[in-house]
Amino acid sequence: MFISPMLLETASAPFSDEDYVFEPKIDGHRLLLSRIDGDQPRLYTRHNNDCTRQYPELQTIELDDVILDGEAATTDEAGHVDFEAIMERFSLRKPDKVLRAAELRPVNYVIFDILRYKGEDLRGYPLHKRKELLSTLDFGNPHMALVPSIEAEGEQLYSQIESLGMEGIVAKRSNSIYVSSRSSAWLKIINWTYTEVFISGYRKGDFGWLAADERGRPLGVIELGVTPHHKMAFYGVKDQLFRGEDRDYFYLEPRIKAKVKIRNWTKAGLLRSPVFVDFILERE
Repeated sequence: MFISPMLLETASAPFSDEDYVFEPKIDGHRLLLSRIDGDQPRLYTRHNNDCTRQYPELQTIELDDVILDGEAATTDEAGHVDFEAIMERFSLRKPDKVLRAAELRPVNYVIFDILRYKGEDLRGYPLHKRKELLSTLDFGNPHMALVPSIEAEGEQLYSQIESLGMEGIVAKRSNSIYVSSRSSAWLKIINWTYTEVFISGYRKGDFGWLAADERGRPLGVIELGVTPHHKMAFYGVKDQLFRGEDRDYFYLEPRIKAKVKIRNWTKAGLLRSPVFVDFILERE
């Protein structure tokens, strides 16, 4: 049984508030786990794609008639949450490779909400009541655990997350009901990393600026954060910097410098989820 998940809006900065519960933001793969009438547990992505076969280690749970909301996540050798690894796992298709991956590097299901239990729809209950129920349950699976949370002290938690280099925190109103849409009752505060890049080209189709480092090495495509004002400034100088094209891109001399914020760097040294902040004007 699939239920469309509740989605987060974005807050610009960490805050503290007695009416909120704060959690670490788990950099994983959002999944809903559903087990109804004793059937095999099913796992669904936020877009209602059944991915049960991708995670055999999560197909055992002692509870019945339950729907849980959480994140599938894994860690690297240093113990840091590894988003790329979970995406690689999700992309596996051959059953033998999935089983081998589950044995060698099992994923964990980090649970932060419960939507149904023993035939009762819990979405209309306040969040703090749903969390109280969750804290009493035994999932019977060593790969399942509750996300830690703290009341009121969001800034304190964010400082800890920032020092550990983790993705950020989530702030949820303690009295929030569960709605299948994006809601300001749940907020994400991202621990952005800031860096400087050069604009080395732009996409011919959908909007996108090519980013490169000072040596001209490609770093990815910037699609977000660019205002009409920034686009106008860019279009005013791009023709002077033109140096070639192919089927998909126009290429420029990398002389336009920009500040971007990213979730982190990928293992390949690319920008993950880059967002344009502003142009950098260097004095002669």
